[in-house]
Amino acid sequence: MINRWLTFSVCLLLGSGVGWWLAGKDGLEPGLLVAGFAWLLLDSLYIAKLLRWLRSEQNAQEPGVLSSTAPVIGGVWGELADRTRRLLRSRDRQHLESQARLNEFLSAMQASPNGVVLLDPDGRIEWCNQTAAQHFGFDAHRDVMQHIANLVRDPLFTAYLASGNFSRDVTIPGGRSSPARPVRLSVHLHAYGNRRKLLLSRDITSLELAEAMRRDFVANVSHEIRTPLTVLSGFIETLQTLPLKEAERTRYLGLMAQQSQRMQTLVNDLLTLSRLEGSPFPDTSEWVATSALLAHCEQEGRALSVVLAPAGHRLEFDTGPPCELAGVQNELLSAMSNLVTNAVRYTPQGGLIKVSWSVLDDGRGEFRVVDSGPGIAAEHIPRLTERFYRIDRSRSRETGGTGLGLAIVKHVTQRHGAELRIESQPGQGSRFSIVFPAARVRQLQRA
Repeated sequence: MINRWLTFSVCLLLGSGVGWWLAGKDGLEPGLLVAGFAWLLLDSLYIAKLLRWLRSEQNAQEPGVLSSTAPVIGGVWGELADRTRRLLRSRDRQHLESQARLNEFLSAMQASPNGVVLLDPDGRIEWCNQTAAQHFGFDAHRDVMQHIANLVRDPLFTAYLASGNFSRDVTIPGGRSSPARPVRLSVHLHAYGNRRKLLLSRDITSLELAEAMRRDFVANVSHEIRTPLTVLSGFIETLQTLPLKEAERTRYLGLMAQQSQRMQTLVNDLLTLSRLEGSPFPDTSEWVATSALLAHCEQEGRALSVVLAPAGHRLEFDTGPPCELAGVQNELLSAMSNLVTNAVRYTPQGGLIKVSWSVLDDGRGEFRVVDSGPGIAAEHIPRLTERFYRIDRSRSRETGGTGLGLAIVKHVTQRHGAELRIESQPGQGSRFSIVFPAARVRQLQRA
């Protein structure tokens, strides 16, 4: 400020000196007035220049665009402009740093596997990540500032939102859920800030499916074991309490042995599944001849055919070119024989069953079982490899099936990097194929 007063004083002295020089004593006052007015005019120009710059900076769309173009002004206004420019640069730097942190935070929420929705105090969507958009069927840009209750109309969620009690989550259908592909979401609201809310969503479809499969598995195992146990206990009680003829006694013992074998088969299949799920994947160090595998399948298939169908079946086996498969022999035998015995069980007596091994053009190997049975409707095919899934339960029990055969086939197939293919139509039989990768197939020279 001292410089400012000195400048004003010097300007007045110069004005008075010029007035005295031009008009003597009479020019002193006009010189002072002209000098003061000139100084004020120049000062006003500096102020106007500074204000124009500040206004343009305030209206700038992007921080930092105009802060580096501060006007060149001398004196106190120049110092003020310089200090203002520094403050603006500091503001811009802080703004850019805050924006960068915000972008990093939003990127982290965008990468979250859970859905994230930010709601304002009125329940309108301020921001949501792509996962939430997929969960609820939002449009991440179009639906901003839409009320959440207008987009998520499930009654459970509406009641949950209105209750104000967010201590627990609520499970609702997903936005793209359908009867064919149900989607279940766990939704939880959290209050934060000034009456704002954070909505988190998690896809629990697979968890609920796994839990349902666990319940079904326990129920099915209990049911499958209870039935033969009931038969066994009944026959044992009969043998203990009633005097029976030798023929009746023999028949009862035979039925008891049959039910005991059924339980033994079920337990063996359960142990096989448990072993498959808990053991490491097989490598390619062990090789098994495909002719030996098909010979074992033929032996089991013909033996079962004699037991189930007095008239037998027409069984045709084609061993194909001599090959070897890389894998665990017991697992491969289990998978292949399960397909063959299933075909025998579900094909009427006298029906045709073709079993073959072939090498495809790309080097992959295909084990194929084709039967002339009743066929399978399309809606059943995706579920055939589920444990204990049966199309006709009474037919399965009559033929001695446990409902675990195709589940074992699926696990063995996956462990060997192969592909299980199922093709069937009602009334036209079925075709089951296991296609092994070329890396696990080795062709041999014919003798």
